[in-house]
Amino acid sequence: MNQLNEEHLALATIPEATLRKEICSISAARRVAAMLDLNPDEIVEGAPLPRGWQFILLGADTKRSLLRADGFPGLGVSMPDLGLPRLMLGSRSVAYKEDIPIGASVSRHSFIQSLKQKSTKSGPMVVATIQHELRLDSEAPPALIETQTYLLLPATKGASLLTEASIPPIVTGDLVKTVVPNETLLFHYSALGFNSHKIHLDRTYARNVEGFPDLVVNGGLSTLLLTDFFRQKTGATLSSFKARHLAPLYCGSPITMVVKKIESKWQLQAYDNRSTLAVDIEVETHEL
Repeated sequence: MNQLNEEHLALATIPEATLRKEICSISAARRVAAMLDLNPDEIVEGAPLPRGWQFILLGADTKRSLLRADGFPGLGVSMPDLGLPRLMLGSRSVAYKEDIPIGASVSRHSFIQSLKQKSTKSGPMVVATIQHELRLDSEAPPALIETQTYLLLPATKGASLLTEASIPPIVTGDLVKTVVPNETLLFHYSALGFNSHKIHLDRTYARNVEGFPDLVVNGGLSTLLLTDFFRQKTGATLSSFKARHLAPLYCGSPITMVVKKIESKWQLQAYDNRSTLAVDIEVETHEL
């Protein structure tokens, strides 16, 4: 692995794209609403899928026997074994071109855009960039383009990352809300996205193998909580957003969500219980 240059890595390991027909089912959308503590009866067929809920259309369908050792099912595409057992979400960007109606059949095109090797203090790291395109017709331009970057990392020694709590500074913004994610919320989100990554579901694995103090909140879940808080409070229509995942958030630990208006854009942020910035999202909006 260390001898491979980036060009060799990309040419040797990037698999074929995944093409799937997906159904934006009303039952899945209602379950997302229930997970977010919204009224599922307000979700009706033919209405636009709320922007930010597209994760229900992007899940991988990896056979159980082909899962990574950490339980992660893949990124909507087949992921080659690069000898790096840990995986964390680094960033994502989403561009909404048109609405996806609830009940519609969509064509999903998912592929690995690039695999880039880097060297860190902890050893080699690979940045995997995945792109998903959703089309309402297989010949039409994409209705949605989502690009995700994941960090593939070497194993840890399993030492706990838990540190003593401190008194955090006060976080302020135009809109502020604190939520405490629990095991049920992590389970619901993981089940809806068919994500069996053990750091979200297996507390013993998260602590003893990857060295986290508790279950890790899914990066996609923290993004969803922020964008849906913004959507409900402002009524704005997302045009695009870019999210950076800077630090883990943990089950049972308060998350402070902050919305700020900065000129023509919005900034959405999530802070952990020590007021460490964990998620930073830049949002653009428009009216359809």
